Amino acid sequence: MFDRGWLRAGVLGLVTAALSTMPGFGQTLPQRTGPTILTITGLDPDAHPGGAVAFDLAMLKAMPQATIKTSSIWTEGPHSFSGVPMAALAEYLHVTDATVRLHAINDYSVDMPLSETEDDAPILAYEMDGAPMPVRDKGPIWIIYPYDAGAEYRSDTVYSRSVWQLDRIDILR
Repeated sequence: MFDRGWLRAGVLGLVTAALSTMPGFGQTLPQRTGPTILTITGLDPDAHPGGAVAFDLAMLKAMPQATIKTSSIWTEGPHSFSGVPMAALAEYLHVTDATVRLHAINDYSVDMPLSETEDDAPILAYEMDGAPMPVRDKGPIWIIYPYDAGAEYRSDTVYSRSVWQLDRIDILR
């Protein structure tokens, strides 16, 4: 008779190994190797020492990506913005049912309920037309919505949440 116990154990081990390589599944964040461009505070201190995480550009590029081609009230003509969807970042950090406070380098801040995000919008854009955005051009991170996709993306609320020169996100509980 064939003993399938070893087969089940082997398959379970392979599935666990595969899942453990997925971001957010019992895995620690990659080590930051470059300068910090985004700090997230208010996280679970049991999962993240000190309740905070500092991201460099390489860490953000290693996460799920989205591209939005849109025009905006701050740019001329449409541009292609690439970055991490806010929803993917929240999922990666296991943050649900929270409001986040978005902070810019110049101390501008605004609150955004995560319940109002979509799978691919907004994004934390770090590239415009394939190039990094310097601080003088609204970088290194700019919250971008698909403004051309519908009137709901051209409201005062959405515009106020389109924070450029984003450098910190606080998780409010």
